[in-house]
Amino acid sequence: MVRLLALVLLAMTAAWAPAKEATPAAQDPALEQRVMALSNELRCLVCQNQTIADSNAPLAEDLRNQVREKMRLGASDSEILDFMVARYGDFVLYRPPFKAATFLLWFGPLLLLAAGLLVLLRRLLRRQPAQDVAMTAAERKRVADLLAGDETERR
Repeated sequence: MVRLLALVLLAMTAAWAPAKEATPAAQDPALEQRVMALSNELRCLVCQNQTIADSNAPLAEDLRNQVREKMRLGASDSEILDFMVARYGDFVLYRPPFKAATFLLWFGPLLLLAAGLLVLLRRLLRRQPAQDVAMTAAERKRVADLLAGDETERR
C-alpha cells in the first residue's frame, strides 16, 4: 500500500519538473570540438567564475551558439575572439591579456595585499608599550592586604 501511494505521488510530481529539450550537437564533431575548445577561453558574463563551456546560463548558451555560427561561416578562432572582445571587452577572455587597461586585473590583488601589510606594519610600529602605573603607598598597602587575605578589605 505504501509503495503504491509513493508511486502515485511520484507520478503526480513528475509533471511539475521542468523539462527542457537537449540542445543538439553539431552535425560536424570536429566543429563541435573546436566550439568547446574556444568556449573554454571565454568567460561567462553572468557567472564570471566559469567559462561559457562550463556554464548553464542562458547568456552562455547564446555565446556558444554565436561561436558555433561564426565557425560555420568560416571565421578563425582569433577572429571570433576579436569579435567577442570588441563586443564585451577584455573581461570576456578567461585569461585577459596584460596591457595598461588590465593592469588592475593582474596586479590589483597584490597591491591590496601590500597596502594591507603596510597599514598593519605602521600600526604595529606606532603601538606604544604598556607603561607601568605608579601607585601610591596607600594603594600598595591595600594591594598587599588583599593578597594576604584580609577579609575585611575584600568587602
